[in-house]
Amino acid sequence: MIDIHSHILPGVDDGASTMEEAVSMAKLAVNEGITKIIATPHHQNGTFFNRKQDILERIKELNYMLQRENISLEVLPGQETRIYGSLLDDFEKGDILSLNHTNYLFVELPSGHVPRYTEQLLFEMQLKGLTPIIVHPERNAEVMKNPEKILKLVKKGALTQLTAGSLTGHFGKRIQKLSIQLIEANCTHFIASDVHNTSTRSFHMRESISKVHKEFGSETVYYFQENAELLVQGQSIYKQEPSKIGYKKFLGVF
Repeated sequence: MIDIHSHILPGVDDGASTMEEAVSMAKLAVNEGITKIIATPHHQNGTFFNRKQDILERIKELNYMLQRENISLEVLPGQETRIYGSLLDDFEKGDILSLNHTNYLFVELPSGHVPRYTEQLLFEMQLKGLTPIIVHPERNAEVMKNPEKILKLVKKGALTQLTAGSLTGHFGKRIQKLSIQLIEANCTHFIASDVHNTSTRSFHMRESISKVHKEFGSETVYYFQENAELLVQGQSIYKQEPSKIGYKKFLGVF
């Protein structure tokens, strides 16, 4: 299994605080069945700044430690960048890091709203050959009030990633229900842990897979797992057109 969103890199954000904690997270990841994990430290979110080169250097250190401890987990490079106006300029400067050096790029929305320039910026990213992936849209307050916001962005080429803990109910029933509706509407393409620690913000990947299997069957489980594989290889993922039936159910959540 591949986990494409994590805060396992020590000492850079609100995830692992020390190398020891990162190693503990790595051991738990292996127990979850994860073989590869993308480290995606926060960047430009108003609190944390983790530029590309700094992340790459720290990932080398973490992989070295995991090899020394005989932990069968490979850490791949990534970044969780909060959306801002000059994001593309900074990408061209070399400060922004795509997921495992592919054309896939994480974009985090503010928790309370969807900025007005979001659609235009995501469009410009695609013109540059990048594929934006909106992380945890189910936890965005404006999307929760008006789910059509995310549907519109997906129709225009953006991808989305759900948090495993959202599907399992760890963020509440409302977010869990919206997460299921996003899958029904073909509005999401990945499930990842967004792990921050081994206790309050853990992986929940196995549990989320069980939930998806129960609600949608093995084909949908395979869909999400295969997309993660294709992403790290830099290949085109599987996408489905947002369905009208799912869309109607989707808008009826609240």
